[in-house]
Amino acid sequence: MSAASAIEPPAKLSTPAGRLLIVDDEAAIRESLAALFRLDDFAVTTAADDADGWQKFQSDVFDLVLLDVALPGGEGHGGLDLLRRLRAVSAVPVIMISAYGTVEMAVQAMQAGAQTFLQKPWSNEKLLADVRAAIAAARVSQENLQLKRALKQRYSFAHIVGKSEPMLRVFDWVAQVAPSRSTVLLQGESGTGKELIAKAIHASSPRGDEPFVPVNSGSMAADLLESTLFGHVRGAFTGAIAPKKGLFEVADRGTIFLDEIGNMGLETQAKILRVLQDRRFMRLGSVDEVQVDVRVIAATNVNLRTQVAEGKFRDDLFYRLNVLSLTLPPLRERREDIPLLVEAFLEKFAGENQLAPRKLAPEALRCLLDYNWPGHVRELENVIERAVVLSTSPLIGPDLLPDSVTGGAWQPAGERNPHSLFALVDDFERRLILDMLEQTHGRQTEAAERFQIPVSTLNQKIKRHGIDVKKIGAKAERGLA
Repeated sequence: MSAASAIEPPAKLSTPAGRLLIVDDEAAIRESLAALFRLDDFAVTTAADDADGWQKFQSDVFDLVLLDVALPGGEGHGGLDLLRRLRAVSAVPVIMISAYGTVEMAVQAMQAGAQTFLQKPWSNEKLLADVRAAIAAARVSQENLQLKRALKQRYSFAHIVGKSEPMLRVFDWVAQVAPSRSTVLLQGESGTGKELIAKAIHASSPRGDEPFVPVNSGSMAADLLESTLFGHVRGAFTGAIAPKKGLFEVADRGTIFLDEIGNMGLETQAKILRVLQDRRFMRLGSVDEVQVDVRVIAATNVNLRTQVAEGKFRDDLFYRLNVLSLTLPPLRERREDIPLLVEAFLEKFAGENQLAPRKLAPEALRCLLDYNWPGHVRELENVIERAVVLSTSPLIGPDLLPDSVTGGAWQPAGERNPHSLFALVDDFERRLILDMLEQTHGRQTEAAERFQIPVSTLNQKIKRHGIDVKKIGAKAERGLA
């Protein structure tokens, strides 16, 4: 053998058209099919019986299986038995082939999950076309499934930032109510993340692959809102030159999110009540009813009980909405989540603006922790976006925070006025924490309980003030000794 003939040809760099498993007890059939598909750039594995086919299927990954019905076993239909075993563990497309096909056999194969059924002899061109089409359809289906899973993961409650006790209770509540069909009412101040929680409920529910349709109920005039929600027929009003579906129809089988429902007019409230009661409504200008299967999640930043007492909100609609109710905690009640939120927003806006990673200076983080956040998470997000855009270095200091957050009192270390309100409050808080830690002999859990704050919040304040807890504890031990 010459040196040249001993050299193997280089492996193909291109991806094969697909990976096939051919299972047939006739060697001539296996070899001819393998040759046909290899010429068309498929990677082919063959097996002579159901046991060999099952073993090879389990040990590799295939895009399609070509399977002979008449394998040994199963009263001459061993291929159907193997098909059922494949279907129990995989959605890979299977094309059944047979020399003695009958209508009954074809029906059995399709009922067992075969993609299609071909009888020998077959056209090679049609077989190749069927295989390519089946693989392409399976790949599109898998890509769609992966996309839906990615979207579901993106909005699942596990990805809402927060580790504080109030947010952990929110996560538990979302997990509990998401699988149900019941109406949900989300309450809380503007900016606390009601729409994000609504998306998490939807994504974690059996409706997660269906539409999520948000509607800002308080930003539209009554007639426009009704047309938007329920649709209209041609000629229903001036300018209605064509029929239009409403958002309740768009959300069919999914979820509709009615934000700011407390600002909705009484007439529209009555129509919403009917949809909740009967799952039916009429488009504007029509006498025909439309039936929908929609889960309603409503949100409000006003007290609906007060609205009911003042005659601004229907009591019957309130009770229909108030089936599963959650009040979202304001950011000032979960300050220990602020560092996590800041980190997430820094990463988001640095990426969006194609900047190097940004980090918050300790004194800037202290300003954020001390601020009361009337605009909640939405306000914090805007503050971080502003700081990232204005920053010229990776480290973001308090000078890039708005005066509304710092109180206009921040000055660089060494220049801060010790008589400013900011400095006086800071020093007072530090003395309070030192006194409490001395009383509890350095035990932070006990100190946090006496302050009635989470331990994590106390830990952050201890770090911010540079308090040496170990030194306090050691001093207490010497005193006790």
